[in-house]
Amino acid sequence: MSDATLRTASPARGPRLADTPWRRFVRRFRKHRFAVIGLLTLLVLGVLAVSAPLLTPYTYDEQDFSIIGQPQPPSRAHLMGTDELGRDGFTRVLYGARISLLVGLFSALIATGLGVLVGALSGYYRGHIDTLLMRFTDIMLSIPLLPLMILLSGMTRPGILLLVCIIGGLGWMGTARLVRSQFLSLREREYIEASRALGGSNNRIMFRHILPNAIGPIVVSTTLAVGSGIMLESALSFLGMGVQPPTPTWGNLLNSASQWLSGAPWLAIFPGLMILITVLAVNFLGDGLRDALDPRS
Repeated sequence: MSDATLRTASPARGPRLADTPWRRFVRRFRKHRFAVIGLLTLLVLGVLAVSAPLLTPYTYDEQDFSIIGQPQPPSRAHLMGTDELGRDGFTRVLYGARISLLVGLFSALIATGLGVLVGALSGYYRGHIDTLLMRFTDIMLSIPLLPLMILLSGMTRPGILLLVCIIGGLGWMGTARLVRSQFLSLREREYIEASRALGGSNNRIMFRHILPNAIGPIVVSTTLAVGSGIMLESALSFLGMGVQPPTPTWGNLLNSASQWLSGAPWLAIFPGLMILITVLAVNFLGDGLRDALDPRS
């Protein structure tokens, strides 16, 4: 058979792309439709929050004195109505997204960093270090989280930075237990023994060899912690213990709306919907990441 015949008989095939871990992750993640929707929702919310000054002609504390005293329903001029001080609801919800998303994201990063450090030390060294750190973690878990945050917030009247530190500093325990379990399992693997035999230092083994192999559960835990941070910030602000007016957050918008629930329900509906949508999107994203990062899927 001639070369021309062989070329005709064999279908033309382009170069195949290598099936890398990243491609497998993307393929698994795209199968989780709710996770994709959650990611797109969070991206849209982030863009809206950052672009707030460009999307509305008002500032968050600008007042219309012609309608002051009584909240106004949604209209073409005010898409989400106004509050009793004549401030535009849409503007305040967008600016509130900035604070709520910022607090949720950075408090989750702080909680994850502390949890990874405590869990890594506990799971790798075991013995007395493990006992000391895990008993301290158990003590922290036994304290009701929200009342403790209310107590600290009431004592300090925190700004945004301090509120982030309070939420992040009291939310690391679940991540610490998760990381500890991963380190206890991974430290016994053959490649860890080989690295130890070759003279690898403890820090190198912990953070160069073990931690990258435990990154999947850590990423999922961080994602879900963002939702928890947003909920805690909203709860504290609703109770008047978080970010103080006139700076808007979704929580203190709900607090301000509580006295107008019967006459102006839109003041509570819109920030409440934003909290609901954001937390659902974060949870969907976390579920998708968990499935995509699971090597058994």
